[in-house]
Amino acid sequence: MKKNAEAELPKQGIMQKIDDLRVFFEHAKVELKKVVWPDKQETISTSSAVLLLVVVLALFLGVVDLVLTKIIAAVLS
Repeated sequence: MKKNAEAELPKQGIMQKIDDLRVFFEHAKVELKKVVWPDKQETISTSSAVLLLVVVLALFLGVVDLVLTKIIAAVLS
């Protein structure tokens, strides 16, 4: 009789956390099977586009910083 009473009680504490973690990883595994990974060519092309954009923005911000520094130096002198 005691075993039935224990079986009906919800899990608590660390056992509940372990069970929740197990369920989470099961769901994550199912979702990862749905992922369509890019091929090598697509990865190279998108990475190249990102690197080019980073270089262009770095140059632009460097020029803007230089110009603003010169303007502030001229105003303060």
